[in-house]
Formats: sequence, C-alpha cells, structure tokens
Amino acid sequence: MTQPLREFRSVVRVAGPILAVSGIDDAGYNEVVHVLLPDGTMRLGQVLESRMGMAIVMVFGGTRDLDCDVSAVRFTGKPLMMPVAKEMLGRIFSGSAEPIDGGGRVVPEKEMEISGYAINPTRREFPEDFIETGISAIDGMNTLVRGQKLPVFSGSGLPHSQLAAQITRQARVRGTEESFAVVFAAMGITHEEARFFIREFSETGARAHAVLFLNRADDPAIERIVTPRLALTAAEYLAFDCGMHVLVVMQDITAYCEALREVSAAREEIPARRGYPGYMYTDLASLYERAGRVKGRAGSITQLPILSMPDDDITHPVPDLTGYITEGQIVLSRELHRKGIYPPIDVLPCLSRLMQGGIGKERTRADHADVSSQLYAAYARGRRLAGLVAVIGDEGLTDTDRLYLTFLERFEEEFVGQKRDEGRSIGETLDRAWDLLSIFPQDELKRINPAFIREYYRGEIG
Repeated sequence: MTQPLREFRSVVRVAGPILAVSGIDDAGYNEVVHVLLPDGTMRLGQVLESRMGMAIVMVFGGTRDLDCDVSAVRFTGKPLMMPVAKEMLGRIFSGSAEPIDGGGRVVPEKEMEISGYAINPTRREFPEDFIETGISAIDGMNTLVRGQKLPVFSGSGLPHSQLAAQITRQARVRGTEESFAVVFAAMGITHEEARFFIREFSETGARAHAVLFLNRADDPAIERIVTPRLALTAAEYLAFDCGMHVLVVMQDITAYCEALREVSAAREEIPARRGYPGYMYTDLASLYERAGRVKGRAGSITQLPILSMPDDDITHPVPDLTGYITEGQIVLSRELHRKGIYPPIDVLPCLSRLMQGGIGKERTRADHADVSSQLYAAYARGRRLAGLVAVIGDEGLTDTDRLYLTFLERFEEEFVGQKRDEGRSIGETLDRAWDLLSIFPQDELKRINPAFIREYYRGEIG
C-alpha cells in the first residue's frame, strides 16, 4: 500500500544544498522528498539523516530561491527509484536521468532503487573472460577481464577523455557472440567535453549500444552524487535482467568526491584527509562493489572508473582509496604526453590484479603471460639505464645496454603509442611485442618459455 505524502512547512535551516526540517520523527534514510518553492516549482531531494524530530535533506537542484517560511517539503515514504528499459540503449540523459536527446521519456519495463547493493561475495563468479579494448598497453600488459573494476589514474590536461571514448568504441568480449553494452557516466564535465562524447559515440556508431549520463560542470554539483548510481542501476538492469555484458565508464570520480565533500561541509561533519568526509572509502566502495558477475546470471558489469589526480599526486585521497578497493590501476604519464605519445600509459606503475585469470591458451594466447613479464623487465631496465645516462653519460655502456635503450624508445613509440582511431587485436599486440623483443639475443629473454621463443622469435638464431 502506498504511503500518503506528508507535507511540512518547518524548514529551520539551510546550508548549501542541505536543509533541515523539524517536526518529523519517521523519515527514512534515502527517502525521496519533494521541495516546493514559493514560485510553485518543485525540486527533488533525499533524506540523509533523521534524528530527534529532525530530518536532514539533500536537495538535488540546490537551495537557491528557497524561503524557509513559505517553502514546503513533502516526504514520499519511498526511496529514489529509476525507471529502466532496454530502450535506454542509444539514449542520452542528464545527470539526474532526464532525457536530453529529444527522444522523450523511456517507457519503463520496471523501476529499480538507485542505491543498489554490492554483489554478495558468496554469489560472485571469479572474473576470467578477457575484454579486448584495442589498446596494446592495456590488453598486452594490464589486461581487463569481465567483471573487473580497473580505474584509470590521470591528471589535468591528459587525454583521459579521448582514451575513455576510444575504449568504449572498441571494447568487446573476445570469442563470444554475447550482447555487449556500454554505460557512460560523466560528472562535472564541460559543455565542450559533453559535445565531444556525444559526437564520438554518434559518428562511430557506438551510441547504438550505449547509454550516456552527462552531468555538466554548470549543473548542480549535488547532482553528481546520484549520477554514477543512476548509471550503475541502468547497468545492473542491462546485465542481470537482459543478460548483457556491460562496461561502465565513470568520469570523473574526483568530481564526484568533491560533491561528497561539499555535502559533508554543509552538514558540518568533522573532516578527514584534505577535508573529505571520513566515510568516503565506504561511499566509493558502494559504487565499485556493484561490478562483477553473479552465479547463475548470464550478464556482467565491468567498471572502468576514470579519476584525475590533483597535482598528479597518486597519494591524494581519491586515487589512494580507489586503489584499495579496485583490482589494479592504469596510470597516465605526463612525461609520455609531452613526448607526443598517445595513449600516455606508464606501464610500470600500472597493475591488473585479475590479469592472470583472463589470459593464456584459449583466452588470449599461450605466450601472453611470458611476453608481458619480459616486456616489463626490459622496459624497467631501459628506464634505469636512461636515468643513469642522464647523470653520467653513455661512455661506459655495453652493447647489450644500448639494446635496452633502443628497446625503451621503440617500446614507447611502437607498442604504447598508437593512433586515436586504431584498435589492435590481441594477436596484433603480441606480435608487435615479439617484434620488439626480437632485437635482443635469445639468452636475454629469460622470462619466456624456450618453446615460445622457438615459435615466435623473429631475430637471428644463434
């Protein structure tokens, strides 16, 4: 039975996007409220806290023009729900799930609570199906698997938007004919970035199997708190109700955390590191842990969150806490970007903790793990030698040392670097890796099984 609306005209305090309503004892956490302004317009809100006859409400449209003496607050008794349907594919929505593509409202097949729940650990399937992104530095060395959450750590001015668009265009579950979809959630992006994403998805045909949620920089900051939850709710419907494999790209998680900090400050909570709320770890986990595969269900949700690191500081609270929750990270390098290399992925600090379960014979190729390990070792040695040469010169280098310096340059330009519209298959990526490794004599390839060297080595035998 639907609970009747309860209306109160007892707003006693307003601070930023937060208002306090007195005289209500039974407001529920996450309960939806309607805030009626003096001019007759209505804004949506959500209960953050209820205590001692007081309800603390977060207003998504902000509290501008609100009059404490006249404005009314209606409590609906329901959590925030989202209408979902398969016809959401190909559509563009605002950060509050309002259609902005001129296509009208979605005819719902069901309604789902946007808060969602983390997948029960006992019901999780281990992620082990390779997702081909077409990016060699990811597919070859930091492989993304279905059901994983693998964030991209970037910085201001780095091409993370272009990388996100390229991955969403090219990503596919290799070796299957199963349905694949992309849910893209943008938080705090500029109008120029919004036009870029819409154009990229539309012109490449990727929009037909994608759902876009766009929260722009001039939209209410508080809206950014619900945008990723709306996107994940749509993904859960497509994955677990429609049986699709869904890649969720969320950009920028740092903008989301800034909105959390704004709400926390308005509530006068005691701040933690750099002013962020102490519960930010738990809040981020409530987003990230909605990724995965469920036993007995055909679909899956894979997450690729993108976050910008203020001052390129990887110890900043947002990337730091994200790294604890997720299964690795992709790190973009400003140094590689200055060299003109795209995508500027610095493979040494990158990691995919679930990579081993998604590669190998019958998944990618039998030599994949050995090749990846050898590439890491050779690139790390090349970087060390380059640093040494910068200090003392190259007079004391051996011929083998010079090979590693040649490898370093070619690896960055030919393996990491690729065109913005170039998608490489995993076979092409591994073949390119063998082209580079074959500049070394065979006895330098200590991390590769001799059987693979006999099959794939392209240098002089000797």
